[in-house]
Amino acid sequence: MRNRVSLSLSSFLIPLFTITIFFSFSQTLALNPECETQDHGSTLQVFHIFSPCSPFKPSKPLSWEQTVMQQQAEDQARVQYLSSLVARKSVVPIASGRQIIQSPTYILRAKIGSPPQTLLVAMDTSNDAAWIPCSGCVGCPSSTFFDPSKSSLFKSVTCADSQCKQVPNPTCDGSACGFNLTYGGSTIAANLVQDTVTLATDPIPGYSLGCIQKATGSSVPPQGLLGLGRGPLSLLSQTQNLYQSTFSYCLPSFKSLNFSGSLRLGPVAQPIRIKFTPLLKNPRRPSLYYVNLVGIRVGRKIVDIPPEALAFNPTTGAGTIFDSGTVFTRLVEPAYTAIRDEFRRRVGRNLTVTTLGGFDTCYTVPIVAPSITFLFSGMNVTLPQDNILIHSTAGSTTCLAMAAAPSNVNSVLNVIANMQQQNHRILYDVPNSRLGVARELCTS
Repeated sequence: MRNRVSLSLSSFLIPLFTITIFFSFSQTLALNPECETQDHGSTLQVFHIFSPCSPFKPSKPLSWEQTVMQQQAEDQARVQYLSSLVARKSVVPIASGRQIIQSPTYILRAKIGSPPQTLLVAMDTSNDAAWIPCSGCVGCPSSTFFDPSKSSLFKSVTCADSQCKQVPNPTCDGSACGFNLTYGGSTIAANLVQDTVTLATDPIPGYSLGCIQKATGSSVPPQGLLGLGRGPLSLLSQTQNLYQSTFSYCLPSFKSLNFSGSLRLGPVAQPIRIKFTPLLKNPRRPSLYYVNLVGIRVGRKIVDIPPEALAFNPTTGAGTIFDSGTVFTRLVEPAYTAIRDEFRRRVGRNLTVTTLGGFDTCYTVPIVAPSITFLFSGMNVTLPQDNILIHSTAGSTTCLAMAAAPSNVNSVLNVIANMQQQNHRILYDVPNSRLGVARELCTS
């Protein structure tokens, strides 16, 4: 297997947090000329969606306060979405009427077909299937599509093929395998197809993915997605011989003006000096990456959290997961309250605490924040200040970058989100059933 090479992203200004915008695919990506560095070996460049290297950056950025409140609302929906996966529901309860997958935080380049058509797809560790809008799609919000007629290796999956049993709500139109999904107020009808998918320089022939044919409603996710979960149609399952169900990523800090981000596929060139915690299996939702969070320390004090707030329960789906699509860590109410109260106490009782959107621990004066350490089985992860605090661009407001998980779902998850993962190498070693974390500066 090829050696992996980390690639540099060019400099850009990044708004702190994502907002929902309608994306479109482009087969000829309008990238900044400084971003034309190609992926090499089995390592892919990872872009933040608002990078100048990304065609999805908004033309009129919102203010810092507006983007924080927008992302808080979308994170709320994301956690509800993840909880619905545990309950095996197809409808996601989102008050705003938008599907959370509409706003991925990190994207990468994938080439589909022969000859290849380059698309940008969201990187999502909590979903399995890959899907893209195809030409002729009725109701798709995309302006350009993948064109199957231009690929010599494109073929449909039949109802008799084993892959057809792995999609949700399979249907048969003649012999072709189709499936239907519901997202918020929208429905998607797709055909299950196969084609060559090329990641970096690795061609993967016969990759099964969804080709969207029809979409209705206002919340259809217009961009593609690459599922990095561990279910039957995920990248890991379809490339076991090539990547041995192993990958890692390093996500750049939102604060960095110059950074590199990478997705490294396969066991070669993964970090050696790294701490591990066991991955836990949940038969109700085998795709999610559960770990055993046993405690949380603020400063030198392990805060008092009821054991049931952290306990893994495969029957209800409760527990703690690592997720690449949620921005701010969400903890069940008793766990978050314990952290927040101790954080406030150590910052100073005499300081006035303000709120901003879903953040309830903000200050308008400079503060000295205590460290926060996640205690997992087999490893402790102490977060640097940049992974704990968010600051307004004017520097007038500072907030604790965590929040309570929504309580209006049947199964509440603790979600270790991507802001807390930034500037760490997160290694998913599925064959050995373990997840590793190592400090790695993603800035160039």
